[in-house]
Amino acid sequence: MKETDILIPTSTIGSYAPPSWLCVTLEAIGRGELGETDINETFDDAVRTAIADQERAGVDIITEGEMRRQDFVLGFYERLTGLEQMPAPRTLGPDGHDQRGKWLPSVPLAAPDGLGILPEFEFAKNETTKPLKVTCPGPFTLSGRIQTGGIYKERLEVAYACAEIINTELRQLVAAGAEFIQLDEPSYAVYPDRPQEFVKLFNHTVADLSAKIGLHICFGNYRGRAVGKRSYRPLFPHILEAEFDQLALEFANREMAEIALWSEFPNDKELAAGLIDVKNYYVESPEDVAALLREALKHVRPEKLAITPDCGFSQTARWAAAAKLKAMVAGTEIVRHELTGTTS
Repeated sequence: MKETDILIPTSTIGSYAPPSWLCVTLEAIGRGELGETDINETFDDAVRTAIADQERAGVDIITEGEMRRQDFVLGFYERLTGLEQMPAPRTLGPDGHDQRGKWLPSVPLAAPDGLGILPEFEFAKNETTKPLKVTCPGPFTLSGRIQTGGIYKERLEVAYACAEIINTELRQLVAAGAEFIQLDEPSYAVYPDRPQEFVKLFNHTVADLSAKIGLHICFGNYRGRAVGKRSYRPLFPHILEAEFDQLALEFANREMAEIALWSEFPNDKELAAGLIDVKNYYVESPEDVAALLREALKHVRPEKLAITPDCGFSQTARWAAAAKLKAMVAGTEIVRHELTGTTS
């Protein structure tokens, strides 16, 4: 079944919960105990696990789970040339954003071997018959850990350098058959005073791409915590000028706050509404999800609405992620039947 044939399709945002055996194996890889074949087999099996869990839950549009990535963006810096890792400003105490270091560029940014997203997609597309969404960090978010003041004077300059690298990767993805690509930009919400600059940067990044384009804006999920003030209002209505087809926003952990922005600023884009709280170990019931979905439908036409979790599941235990996905699908089914007049 094609995505366009599905009423209110369900999807994940991108990352999936790592299985426990992958966590153990990653430690062994770090100690140099595995060979190249062992490592490739490990990541291949992790992707198969993520896909299988999504398919068992009945998710309509799946991702490969970002199983080969390190902490959302950190692994990408290893693919950029001329970067020296700097120490984190804080190493003790509770996990937080300030425990991640920065990278100092010694030459202009380049990724001669790509970002690695293309081989992720090429593997995953042969592991499922379901529609597949490809995810990629956006240039402003990717620029966040790169030190300015030297080669690059300020962050937007770094972001535009990242945009060129990302655009090249996305063009290759489209050529390989990718039909739905989502850029993740949580940093937009952390710096809400520059939406026009973000629109210009985003449009430059996705220029000349013949694919469905999604934009995911959240408030951060590093170690299950947000960063910055949790409000989308400063980005509206300017963000709607960006050349995306679908905007993914988080609502579940904010009790549907700001869902009315969608009717306040009418537009013809799709909304992927986050109705599963990934920062909470309460497992929603199908009825919980259905109630939130009915609230979303007060502001979004059903043919323009998709359902997702608030953010990725990389910071969530696998048992909880699997249970939450099943509830998301079941709750969506309840409302689909109400809309169509059919019974399950």
